[in-house]
Amino acid sequence: MLRKIVLGVLLILITAIAVLAVVNLTNASEPIPELEIAHGEEAELNTRPWWEATTVYQVYPRSFQDSDGDGVGDIAGIISRLDYIRDLGFETIWFSPFFRSPQKDFGYDVSDYYLPDPQYGDSLLVDSLIQEIHRRDMKVVFDLVLNHTSEEHPWFVESRLSKDNPKSDWYLWQDGNPDEPPTNWHSALGMNGWHYDTTRQQWYFSSFLSFQPDLNWRNPEVKKAMFKMVQHWLDKGVDGFRLDIFNYIYEDPEFTDNPFSLRVIPTQDYTKMFWQEKKYNMNHPDDFVLAKELRSILDTYDPPRFMVGEVFGDHKTLKNFLGQEQDGLNLVFLFDISALEWDADFFRDKIRRIEAFYPYPYTPTYVFSNHDRVRSITLLGDDMQKARTLSLLQLTLRGVPFYYQGEEIGMPTGNIPGDIALDPLPAAFDWLPDFAKDEVFNRDNCRTPMQWEAGPNAGFTTAGAESWLPVLPGADEINVASQRSDPNSLWQTNQKLLQIRNENAPLKWGSLRWLPNYDQGDVLAYERVYRDQTLTVMINISEEVKNLPLSDKKALIFASGEAVLEGGMLRLGPDSGVILR
Repeated sequence: MLRKIVLGVLLILITAIAVLAVVNLTNASEPIPELEIAHGEEAELNTRPWWEATTVYQVYPRSFQDSDGDGVGDIAGIISRLDYIRDLGFETIWFSPFFRSPQKDFGYDVSDYYLPDPQYGDSLLVDSLIQEIHRRDMKVVFDLVLNHTSEEHPWFVESRLSKDNPKSDWYLWQDGNPDEPPTNWHSALGMNGWHYDTTRQQWYFSSFLSFQPDLNWRNPEVKKAMFKMVQHWLDKGVDGFRLDIFNYIYEDPEFTDNPFSLRVIPTQDYTKMFWQEKKYNMNHPDDFVLAKELRSILDTYDPPRFMVGEVFGDHKTLKNFLGQEQDGLNLVFLFDISALEWDADFFRDKIRRIEAFYPYPYTPTYVFSNHDRVRSITLLGDDMQKARTLSLLQLTLRGVPFYYQGEEIGMPTGNIPGDIALDPLPAAFDWLPDFAKDEVFNRDNCRTPMQWEAGPNAGFTTAGAESWLPVLPGADEINVASQRSDPNSLWQTNQKLLQIRNENAPLKWGSLRWLPNYDQGDVLAYERVYRDQTLTVMINISEEVKNLPLSDKKALIFASGEAVLEGGMLRLGPDSGVILR
């Protein structure tokens, strides 16, 4: 009888979790607000900051280029490849952290905000990097981790010594029974965020992993120290910052327990997961205030600087980070579109929402890959034709496109097993099945070395050296050298699109206007408009050829696949797109 009861309870739990998973996946998105018409072409270009129209290329320093044969990418290696990024056509480079760190989370566990880690180079090389980027008329963006430090940062080393040392209140410490955390707060990963320190005999909170304790931004000395660091890099000439998990910086000062939630599978914005709504330690109102305080610092610099925040929440929440008067963060990542379904309705819905929630003078962002996510080509089933057309979409929408290194050649996600991963996440989720650790939580798979050429180590490091992560097996076929010489390659597609974008004001500064008669179906059709200039974009997201009538005579200036323009008719092949003038 007891066995039957236990099996019955387990069956009920499994069914409930399955139902809740479906509820999470099918949950209706927030309503689209009434579209505000505020076309960008109404503003003179000399009044608009450069970052509104820039294109951003993300470099993961550890995997970009090794210059000294130790198998780890470095700053000298990056400098040697700056011409590559410029020639490709990008205007801004964002660097994942290369600051001093124990490298448990490969730079996102900072132990010194001012010095580079020795394996990447020295301070003179950092200065040279900034200067060399500016010499090429490009911009430089640093990745700042403001929420937490490494447990090996001197601040935390001192803080954990006692309850009454000068930095005792620089982190989030709370009393409590060693067996019972002071609150039920989950970390960003959905697990207990509190960790007991036997030296100080208190709990400290971490919004990410246990070795990354959260700073106490309610301490004025902490805020002063962090603002001083921000100003240091601005004074050095850094043009902007990407802000890591910015919406976790402030927590409820009363340490109130988070409410219970029926959600098990994480919502898309991660605000609810594993039976909890993160009401008191995520998206706190003081985070929005901090965005404005940082903006007030950046706005004192000329030429303009900008910040883009890694934040999560619904669009109303994300817009709060930007400020109702556009006086907060300059940009936020809009990750919902990066879920990437190759479906016209998916893109139409996401773009309509973005246009409605972030009309000019707000500026959207479009990103499909980064150092934490499955690469976009993998989500497209390794289909290079779809990747070419996705590039067309990304580089013709109104907003700032962010590319991740290797995305321009279609580097796929790796398949490094979680049980040998260097990334700390698989170990943190060791209770999950192997497939989840391998494919969902192992970020090594999107951080494999850049594939420059065929041959040993794909040109990332010297022949015979052991790269910190293995080069992907297909690097002899998918690499920069082979694609630069192939006029039909994804690399060539991206270079041509970036050139067209840079030469045409509508794509950089114009508003977006949907074409009538394309509210549904397999074809996305829109115009980019700046004053008296108009470009038309039409994209066929289907396996069928589409014959599309045009309302007036147009010229074909770019095609990402099969396209024939005859008279007033456009014949558009499967998964193909065009730009028309």
